Amino acid sequence: MSKPDPAWSLGTDDDFVLEDDENFGVGDLEGVELPPFDGEPPPPANQTGGAALEGDDPFGLAAPLPAPTPAAAWDDSRSTEQPVPRITIHACCDRHEVADLIAGIGADRRMARAEISVEPGGIEAAITRFASQASPNLLILDTLMQGQQMLHNLDRLAQVIEEGTKVVIVGAVNDIALFRELMSRGVSEYIVPPIMPIDMIRTVCGLYVNPDKPFAGRVIAVIGARGGIGASTIAHNIAWSIAERQESSATLLDLDLSFGTAALDFNQDPPQSIADALMAPDRVDDVFLERVTTKQTQRLQMLTAPATLEREFELDPQSYEMVIERVRRTSPFVVLDLPHVWTSWIKHTLLSADDAIIVAGPDLASLRNTKNIMDLLRSMRPYDAPPTVVLSMVGVPKRPEIPLKDFAEALGADPVACIPFDPQLFGMAANNGQMISEVAAQSKTALALDALAASLTGRKTVETKKSSFTDKIPFLKR
Repeated sequence: MSKPDPAWSLGTDDDFVLEDDENFGVGDLEGVELPPFDGEPPPPANQTGGAALEGDDPFGLAAPLPAPTPAAAWDDSRSTEQPVPRITIHACCDRHEVADLIAGIGADRRMARAEISVEPGGIEAAITRFASQASPNLLILDTLMQGQQMLHNLDRLAQVIEEGTKVVIVGAVNDIALFRELMSRGVSEYIVPPIMPIDMIRTVCGLYVNPDKPFAGRVIAVIGARGGIGASTIAHNIAWSIAERQESSATLLDLDLSFGTAALDFNQDPPQSIADALMAPDRVDDVFLERVTTKQTQRLQMLTAPATLEREFELDPQSYEMVIERVRRTSPFVVLDLPHVWTSWIKHTLLSADDAIIVAGPDLASLRNTKNIMDLLRSMRPYDAPPTVVLSMVGVPKRPEIPLKDFAEALGADPVACIPFDPQLFGMAANNGQMISEVAAQSKTALALDALAASLTGRKTVETKKSSFTDKIPFLKR
């Protein structure tokens, strides 16, 4: 068969000559400009240059994974990686550590649609395979080659790779001259160990960001460990606090289609609901969302539930995914109020969210259910932050409760917030169609919810001013 045009031109050795030199890649470069990065140089992390690597694990790939960073400790610079589309990824590796790492990232939620295959042999294996087979969407090459030897073999590979294939190289030397040459020849990315699985995931995800719509908001899913624990109220207050306290645009999605309370809690009666979007997900675009969205404040928007029993909503799980994906393209933060049921779409939504919040009570049923959900999310989201636990309705009079210390010990994690049982405060807010901070901004509950919202956005908690005597008696302001 005829050879296709190279997908990325590697040129000839006359264009770029690297003489055989044992000091290749060692030392700093002088008198050259840095490659055209957006901000800092790329993450290749080994600082040994081209020096000899020693030891059983010279690349730091066998080191244990660090503990995931809890949501409360993250900062505003954290990124939101978009899941990759349905692509094929093939890796040819010289090092078994890199092969194991690439094979392992297939378990990550962001790589769920990708078909990943790994084989040994590095660049030579890739040349042999793709001389007679169709090229993958993404080719990852792990090689110990350096200098002219690497470039010569990449020239051979360029003759068999189909147009449109992206190439990521995991090299052995951190050298800016080599990096610039590879970028100029069409290689998508060049990284060097030590690398962590999340580094590879972010590299791959970054290659498939839609240039027309690169923005994607952060999805925060809130679910109750049992019914009647106040998960919806907490979800609504978190969305309000993100918008009004953190001054960041947020969208609240009430996904409890039959019994949702977002419209009641915000004193709204919208003519359309999120069901209109879920029943026609293909029609959902910016204009459609503008029509069905309720604007609560300047920064807070809502898609409320129809809250009717006139029909049963048996929707395709993909409809939820499509609507959430389209909403996150329009809002920096999307808060999902999930019903207390367990279906395929609930499970998928929790697994695909950037942050998961479990609202539990200090009782045995909540403890059991919370532990089950946490174990599931930890096993299926190995490279994400663990789910966040919020204890609600703490301190009900005359009710025996599991002590906080015992609750945390059983879960293996401390709850990030404890919401006290305060029926008067919550009842007043619900009856008035207000949020807790609007009713009692200095209450422990309001401060705890504001702190939780701040941790989810990675920002500092905004201090609320104490109400003055004139605030309580408006006519004194005149």
